[in-house]
Amino acid sequence: MGRTMKWALKLMGQGIKYASWTTIKSQVLADFIAECTVVQMPPTIVDQEYWTIYFDGSLMKKSASVGLVFVSPLGVRMRYMVHLHFPSSNNVAEYEALINGLRIAIELGVRHLDIQGDSQLVINQVMKESNSHDVKMTAHYREVHRLEDKFNGLELNHIPRRLNEAANMLVKATSGREPVPMGVFASDQHKPSVCYEESE
Repeated sequence: MGRTMKWALKLMGQGIKYASWTTIKSQVLADFIAECTVVQMPPTIVDQEYWTIYFDGSLMKKSASVGLVFVSPLGVRMRYMVHLHFPSSNNVAEYEALINGLRIAIELGVRHLDIQGDSQLVINQVMKESNSHDVKMTAHYREVHRLEDKFNGLELNHIPRRLNEAANMLVKATSGREPVPMGVFASDQHKPSVCYEESE
């Protein structure tokens, strides 16, 4: 009691008044906590931050392959390599890389994606800056546009090959039949992602 009085006297000089605790009914306290919890809990926030994906595809030694590197908004990296077991060109491999990347992103629940690739042709076609008269290119192009509707935000950017080295190394490892590096998801694809007959 003496200590409480001592603090009360000190606080008086500061314009602050000491007030002792009063009894609170348990129901009033429960209602107060419930109300504060509702007010203070932030609403469910849909992550608006962009994931980044680096894609690369290539035909090497008569074997085509795909390399993908995903980077989450928190900087977590996920790497994928896909060996293509069907006749392909370098451009088809690039498109397959892009389509595989979009499909994986959808499976991961990604809704905002920044895509980085070094294929000027693929990026120009997807961005509608150039046309394709090739049946295979057109079919892949249409599939990319079908998949992009699954995203709330999608950006596609051309980067120099030197900035796409991580994805390119995965392509080389797949084509060279090297052992799968630790932490890399590897798969085989036995047919194209699109049906060419429908696009003719």
